[in-house]
Amino acid sequence: MGAVATPKTPDEAQKPKNATPRGKEQNWRLIWLIIAVVALLVVIVPAVLPHSSSKSLSYSQFLTDANNHKIKTATFDNTSGSISGKLKNGTSYQSMGFNPPLPTDIATVRRDGVVVNVVTPSNALSTWLPYIFLIALFVGMMVFVGRQARGQMNGIMSVGKSKAKLYSTERPSTTFADVAGYQGVKTEIAEVVDFLKHPARFNDIGARIPRGILLVGPPGTGKTLMARAVAGEAGVPFLSVTGSDFMEMFVGVGASRVRDLFQTARKQAPAIIFVDEIDSIGRKRGAGLGGGHDEREQTLNQMLSEMDGFDSAEGVVIIGATNRPDILDPALLRPGRFDRQIVVPLPDLEERLPILKVHCRGKQIAEGVDLEMVARGTPGMSGADLANLVNEAALHAVRRGSVTITMEDFETARDRVLIGQRRDSLVLSDAEKERVAYHEGGHAILAYVLEEADPVHKVTILPTGMALGVTMQMPMEERHIHPRQMIEDSLCVRMGGRVAELIVYGDLSTGAANDLVGNTELARRMVREWGMSDKIGPMAWGSQGQVFLGEDLMHSRDYSEDTSRVIDDEVERILREQETRAIELLNRHRAGLNKVAEALLESETIDGETVGKLVDEAFGGPVHERGPKAVVPSFNGSVHADSAQPPTAIDEPTSEKPWSPPTWSGGDLST
Repeated sequence: MGAVATPKTPDEAQKPKNATPRGKEQNWRLIWLIIAVVALLVVIVPAVLPHSSSKSLSYSQFLTDANNHKIKTATFDNTSGSISGKLKNGTSYQSMGFNPPLPTDIATVRRDGVVVNVVTPSNALSTWLPYIFLIALFVGMMVFVGRQARGQMNGIMSVGKSKAKLYSTERPSTTFADVAGYQGVKTEIAEVVDFLKHPARFNDIGARIPRGILLVGPPGTGKTLMARAVAGEAGVPFLSVTGSDFMEMFVGVGASRVRDLFQTARKQAPAIIFVDEIDSIGRKRGAGLGGGHDEREQTLNQMLSEMDGFDSAEGVVIIGATNRPDILDPALLRPGRFDRQIVVPLPDLEERLPILKVHCRGKQIAEGVDLEMVARGTPGMSGADLANLVNEAALHAVRRGSVTITMEDFETARDRVLIGQRRDSLVLSDAEKERVAYHEGGHAILAYVLEEADPVHKVTILPTGMALGVTMQMPMEERHIHPRQMIEDSLCVRMGGRVAELIVYGDLSTGAANDLVGNTELARRMVREWGMSDKIGPMAWGSQGQVFLGEDLMHSRDYSEDTSRVIDDEVERILREQETRAIELLNRHRAGLNKVAEALLESETIDGETVGKLVDEAFGGPVHERGPKAVVPSFNGSVHADSAQPPTAIDEPTSEKPWSPPTWSGGDLST
């Protein structure tokens, strides 16, 4: 999901957190620099400044002038030993004597009636300057050490403070108008915002504001962006924090931060608290290898108490976001805490188009680009995927030296996002390339021949991503219920590569490893979860998912060994039936298999329409009674006349995910 990229004014731009402390530190450095420069000037300048224009006399000349009665006045300096004064002719003189002055010299000068002064000058600045400098240096060091210690103490004392960011009504500037699609989601959240703005309308009828709203959806669907829009629309204080901000190495810090967060929100009430990735602190209690995580569970306990405990927070709404609602603690999801769960699903066709338009703003799009076709060809992509697609298209346009983004760039970007980057450095031998061509040809033939199989979009034998060849399929319409026949056809298509190698070469290779893994998992779900086995009947057992919270390590199977043996037998039966079916179909269309393999060896990449023409020509007529099978439109190629409905994607036929990214077969011939 995307938002309008409006430039921020200088007032809206956020300043770095350390802007003020760094400015103060620079001011202190400037003050100390000025003090040091002044001290140096006081010491050095008097030494380098030019002296007066007095006549310089040597000490012997001074005594001679004194004996010759030429001296009028004389001043003896006890500190420096210098002698200064005036001659009888009015000339000033200066001479160096002894320190202290010799009494005989003073007597000699006085004998002539000369005015003699003996002085001991005192320069307070030069006397006290070294001490002042040392004292200032010591005081500066003490101030610096004190500031450092105070900062460390402040950090220690504030460890229990909440790290939530408080946003005013001016920030962020994102609103619901900037969020493309998801009208239902925006309507439900806007109701909470309206309650905070106009509580009297709801209080008059006796309605109570939901204490918590949980945004649930796959990654990249825009849950955080929706929360930013709430902050822009609310007109009330909005506190944003992530789940990981509560956790620290000190025991009890998480609970303390939760208390401080809600205390701040109560002072600002009515207010909204947004906790992103709430599953990091909201996991089920006691579900772990050591009996749980005490610090996280104490943090969760405090949050449960703050949301709906003895002293509940009135006028405070908490919005949480997660893509793992299955691991959240039941106490967190009950009414009174998170009263409402809002699903933010993957965008459909009508929502992908405005999202693409949002992300294309500010980019140089060519005139011939049809964003509606791009939206039709990108089923199952989230808002983040679409943003990445547009960026990859722009990067590809730059690499090929273009100043605008064309449909070719979008096609290349989609292939890179879905199946990976093409590996030009990997060179296959002729024998390997031929085997890959027959392997991918087997997938493509069955995808075209079988009625319920998703149509072929593209076949390539160029190494892409981790695969040496790819057969890409994309469905023609959005599906929410997946019949058994469609699942069996999907299994048969995945068998096509292995069976083609067996028919042509009489042996097998490692190329079908990924196909077999996917087929085994799909067949096992047919038997265990979807009740598509006559021997098992209408019974279902949950999938053995990955170990997450430590629960599954101690979880025993809820069926017997005999049932497990029956499940394995049924899975084997389904897979062998589809393998036999694939062998029969590929033997019937052996000529078409050869044609497709030859076209791949010649062109390396062909589209679904070409596959259909080659199979029909080799078969001697249309394989399907109603004519060639429809194909998914290409961004930069021709569109078959029968492809009237928008393509969407099915990864695996499942009731849990209405649609997913496009499938590809044969992407298992990896190096």
